[in-house]
Amino acid sequence: MSSYDETETRTRDEREAGLTRALARAVDDAKHTPGMARALREIEPEDIASLADLTRLPVMQRADLTEAQARRPPFGGMTTRRPTEFDHVFLSGTTYGPGRLESDWWRMGRFMHASDVGNDDVMLNSFSYHLSPWGMMFESGARQVGAVVLPAGPGQTDLQLRAARDVGATVYAGTPDYLRTLLERAEQLAIGLEISRAVVANGTLAPSLRKQFRDRGIVARQCYAGADLGLLAYESEAMEGMIVDEGVILEIVRPGTGEPVAEGEIGEVLVTTLNPDYPMIRLATGDLSAVLPGESPCGRTNMRIRGVLGRVDQTSKINGIFIHPGQVAKLVARFPELSAARILIDREAGVDRMTVQLETAASDPAPYDEAIFQALRLRGEIALVPPGSLPRDGKVIEDRREAEPIFRDAAPAR
Repeated sequence: MSSYDETETRTRDEREAGLTRALARAVDDAKHTPGMARALREIEPEDIASLADLTRLPVMQRADLTEAQARRPPFGGMTTRRPTEFDHVFLSGTTYGPGRLESDWWRMGRFMHASDVGNDDVMLNSFSYHLSPWGMMFESGARQVGAVVLPAGPGQTDLQLRAARDVGATVYAGTPDYLRTLLERAEQLAIGLEISRAVVANGTLAPSLRKQFRDRGIVARQCYAGADLGLLAYESEAMEGMIVDEGVILEIVRPGTGEPVAEGEIGEVLVTTLNPDYPMIRLATGDLSAVLPGESPCGRTNMRIRGVLGRVDQTSKINGIFIHPGQVAKLVARFPELSAARILIDREAGVDRMTVQLETAASDPAPYDEAIFQALRLRGEIALVPPGSLPRDGKVIEDRREAEPIFRDAAPAR
């Protein structure tokens, strides 16, 4: 393995010490922004003694970020620079984000290096440059490793193919599905391409699709990134999970809480960025993942995750009332003897039925009845289950009702 920099092969103690110092700086940066100063008022940078102190910091939900931006447009008062001191303003979904051309602002160069992209390459960049930051994210990473960029954006497939052929593009950047579209169209048009590597994101790279690329002589590797977070994790030549980027602190926690789960257990991804311009502290991504034990065979020593395994958003409606994972987390927090809870939703004879499974050594469900009603505004059957018996799959609300058809066949004409 050729390291991108010395941080990739740090020992566990070296990384812990380095990230602890970086976390203290990030807290200091965040406390100097109007959008986060209030939430962090009870902790000072000097209070950060280890990464275990992350649990003392509040979790920021996506909804919090959206509300902050509505109050203080465009960035919610969460940047250490004025909006006019950035080079770009992007819009991803309903969220605005800043961008800078200086250096590799989104830290994508590490992924490019791990994918063997370098100064002999021309990269066909099919990510969007319009409103979305993805085009600029991948371009900045390519520039960091010396590659030339063909800024194609999505669409105009035939034109992209001709341009890729004419300039001798050797690397594709974009979604996995659009690469398949390009390759199938190239075969129809008998256009020969020199692309041998693909760096992809924002789509599912299923094993069957990866094999299709490999059968065409293309090695595809994917990364996990966020428009406002930059690179989070990436595949290397080892192809065993995704290695966490050195420029973030990534946690896996029980959905709806900030409490870490055990290694290997599925939970929600929280991200703390160490970007002095835009310090995000424990942002809840809404993605589910799990830590892979051990280190990557490629020699990089940072934590590995299994990729994105689903979404946290398990909000369900029962008899007209919504319940969400945060309510379940508050219920568990009220009772020290509860280690976990799971809501099962079924429908019998057209009526919604809720079962609240509580993981505890207790034998009497009565003390929990009123607390469940206060937390969920609903009553249901209580099932006490032994400690350790509930699945550790990141799911706290399991809706087992079959979807009902929205449209029904029209009644026959009379």
